[in-house]
Amino acid sequence: MNDKKVFAKDNLTFKQGQESLFAENDSVEDGIEKIRSKLSDLTNIKNLHFLLGAGASSDAIPAMAPLIKKVTERVEAQQTLEQLASDPDKHDELKKQFKSAKDNAPNNLESLLGTLYSKREYLKGVGQTDSLNDFLINLIESEIYSCINIDCTSAQAELSLGLYKKLYQKLALRNKDLARVNVFTTNNDLLSETALGFLNINYNNGFSSGLSRTFNPARFSYTFSRKVDPSVEKYEPLESMVYLFKLHGSISWIESDDNSFFNIKEVDVTPNEPSSDKNVLIYPTPLKQNKSLGSPYADLIREFQNKLLLQHGVLIVIGYSFSDEHINNAIYSALASNSSLSVIIFGNYHPTENLTRLTDRRIYQISGEIEVPVDGGAAPQKEKIHYFNYIVNNFIPDLDRSKDTEILEEFIKSMKSVGDKK
Repeated sequence: MNDKKVFAKDNLTFKQGQESLFAENDSVEDGIEKIRSKLSDLTNIKNLHFLLGAGASSDAIPAMAPLIKKVTERVEAQQTLEQLASDPDKHDELKKQFKSAKDNAPNNLESLLGTLYSKREYLKGVGQTDSLNDFLINLIESEIYSCINIDCTSAQAELSLGLYKKLYQKLALRNKDLARVNVFTTNNDLLSETALGFLNINYNNGFSSGLSRTFNPARFSYTFSRKVDPSVEKYEPLESMVYLFKLHGSISWIESDDNSFFNIKEVDVTPNEPSSDKNVLIYPTPLKQNKSLGSPYADLIREFQNKLLLQHGVLIVIGYSFSDEHINNAIYSALASNSSLSVIIFGNYHPTENLTRLTDRRIYQISGEIEVPVDGGAAPQKEKIHYFNYIVNNFIPDLDRSKDTEILEEFIKSMKSVGDKK
């Protein structure tokens, strides 16, 4: 990175609209510093929002390719044959149906599940059923749930949990004069909750406290404050506070029998336990947009839209594939209505995809690969700057640091640099 012959424009992408923000002769080191400086400015805006996709949990939760492999192994497993023991020939038929659907979408579990769902909906429409198709859907969803429901404190999740802890540590202690951070995520895992609990950071996820934690979207409008002067009615917002919105639900959400208004309850989950028929998380299928129209998902999307409409806001997108139309539409709608909203997208997307194809200067795109020195004289490692680990470790600033402190530190650094040249 110190080699001035390695230019940022050849290795990195940092665009505002379609215009590169790198100068012709910027080194990679210069480029990284420009990105860091711009993010420091943008994250100091009043309303700060994050949208975290599957990429933020990919070190602990299988990505699409390994997930398909696990599902395939489950379909072919002896355990599945035993579940169909009443008619062993059905196992061969099950594998045949799965292979037929998979051949049309070998690398996309969402399309594969969509095919099976479509068949079920068609048969329902003509008054028929296919028990084997239903069995296959349940089997796939069960395997997905098992892959998500991990022990978040295990060695398997150590890296991801560490990154979430570091992220929330930086976000929670935000300047009290600015709004608390909103974190929206499409992930169903419990890494966020585990990290926040470990750090003793207060968070509001729309559920009441107590023995029966029921969903109530009105809670997202609550401001949690503390009294700063016992003698007068003077309050200030809790500094250690995050608002968490799980747009596709969670493995800890179930349908409630308590006759609560929204009929969704949050429960404690034992890692590695199987799913139940009361789980309400949204599985990766093309029908998820239809399911998201119901409660509580419509309420969560509405909160997403409302937050993006707040004046002077920034949305930072990490690890999100832009495959959810209801979420994409909310972002497009906010950009069309709120001229003060900026969107920072971390990801290496095709030039014709999603927001990155627009010339709108409120949209920033950041991606690329750099070489990182390794201790001991080993060959440098390549690292993608748009991956969650690099973003958390290198780009997200400590939001509790005052701008005055940063200015003073920058002045001292520049004076030291001048002194070294003499």
